[in-house]
Amino acid sequence: MTPQVTGEAKVVGSDADRPSRDEVFTALSNRRRRNVITYLKENGDGARVRDIAEQLAAWENELDVNEVTYKQRKRVYTALHQSHLPKLAESGFIDYEPDRGIVSQTEESRQLEVYLEVVSENEILWGEYYVGLAVVCGLLGVAAWIGTIPFASVSGYAYAVLFAVLFGVSGLIHRTSTRR
Repeated sequence: MTPQVTGEAKVVGSDADRPSRDEVFTALSNRRRRNVITYLKENGDGARVRDIAEQLAAWENELDVNEVTYKQRKRVYTALHQSHLPKLAESGFIDYEPDRGIVSQTEESRQLEVYLEVVSENEILWGEYYVGLAVVCGLLGVAAWIGTIPFASVSGYAYAVLFAVLFGVSGLIHRTSTRR
C-alpha cells in the first residue's frame, strides 16, 4: 500500500499514522489539555470526565479535590466536554466516549514525552542536569590539570572512570524516570 499525504497534517500508512508536530503542538498549546494528559498518566485509562474535571479544577484553583465547588467543577467539565476532549480525541491522543463520559490514553499520548517534558516546580530539566554535571566534571578536570591539591594526586584514568560512571548512572536514571 502506498502511503498517502492528507494535507500537511500527516502521512497515512502502516507506520506513519502518527500526529504531525503541528498537531502535537496545537493539542498541547492549552494548559487544560496538557493537564488531561497528565491526569491520565497518573490515574490510568478509563477515567471519568467528571473525575478529570474535578481534579483539573482543584489544580487550577490550587485546592484539594474535596474543596472544589460545584461551579468550579462545572466550568471545567463544560470546557472539557465541548472543546478540549474532542480536540484531543480528533488528534488521536485520547479515546473519548462522550456518551459514557470515559477517557483513555492512546499510544500517541504515551509518546508525548518527546515533545513535552513535564517538570514540577522543584525539579530541574534533564538537559540542565546534564549541563551541570558536565560543568562539575570539567571543573574537576581543570583542577587536576593545573595541579590543585588534592585533585592532582588522582590519575586521569580514575577521573575518566568516575565521569563515565556518573554519566552512565545519570543516563539510566533518566531513562527509567521518563519511561514511567
